Amino acid sequence: MTTARTLLFSTAVALLTAVSAPAFAVDNAAATASYQQVTDSYSFPLGDLRITALSDGTVPQDLYKLLIGTSHAHTDDLLDKEFLANPVEASINAFLIQDGTRTILVDTGSGDLFGPGNGGKLLDSLSGVGVKAGDVTDILITHIHTDHTGGLVRNGRPAFPNATVHVGAPDLKFFLDPSNARKTGYADQYFDEAAKTIGVYEKLGKAKTFGDGDTILPGIATSLHPGHTPGSAFFTVTSKGRSMTFIGDVIHVAAVQFPDPNVTIVYDVKPQDAASVRKETFSDFAARRELVAAPHLPFPGIGYIRAEGQGSFSWHPVQYRNRAGQ
Repeated sequence: MTTARTLLFSTAVALLTAVSAPAFAVDNAAATASYQQVTDSYSFPLGDLRITALSDGTVPQDLYKLLIGTSHAHTDDLLDKEFLANPVEASINAFLIQDGTRTILVDTGSGDLFGPGNGGKLLDSLSGVGVKAGDVTDILITHIHTDHTGGLVRNGRPAFPNATVHVGAPDLKFFLDPSNARKTGYADQYFDEAAKTIGVYEKLGKAKTFGDGDTILPGIATSLHPGHTPGSAFFTVTSKGRSMTFIGDVIHVAAVQFPDPNVTIVYDVKPQDAASVRKETFSDFAARRELVAAPHLPFPGIGYIRAEGQGSFSWHPVQYRNRAGQ
């Protein structure tokens, strides 16, 4: 099992780091065209809070090699319904919560761990909304995977020197113990990168763990949903009777996993549990019409989930606004 899972992870990393620019054969100007964007952000009020989605960039994913519990034909059929084809582009979203006192990040993107051109844009996106790394007071980690914790460090040192990092206790215990690679068959690279990212904060006494149902900051409550990782966490933020939930990697590929939530991905530590969490929490969010924020849905990754019957769901992005006032 170790060999197989390690091979799957190595394949996934290769896919995430082997991007080539789109090829155009029209003229010299077109030949240099690309999908490069300016720094991306999207802000809106939630009660007395200001919530901002921040883009860390996007990465390509070959779903034939990453998804579990589906055939190529089934995947292609679901993608085609959304006018997509394999491979697909995955967003890496982080989120900012500002309450006038604290400046709080939810996840930190991949930093430089995926290589040039693949993520690593969070600091630029923060700068675009007038926030410096030193302004960040707290960082909420949905789970310890590289594309959520890679941005914690720069050149081996904390990228956010004044921040306390909040992380689920089961995740910190699991990923900072490299013997769990051998025990579980989960790839060594996950544990190596955890030591180089959140491990830096843990050694400095700046990593603070939480359990299920803890209130970690005013108006911010946690819940643990093991499956994708042992300590995968949701953060529910409430202000003036309004709330939204940051859901981490319950969903990776909207076009496939909303209509068929039984489809899992090689990154799941326990795929069956991850699928169960997805179905249970999606049903709950749909019933409560809860606003959610997801790291890998198309930017800004904020919207609503609707139940479509027979165990199927759909995604509805938040209404876009670009004007002053509420």
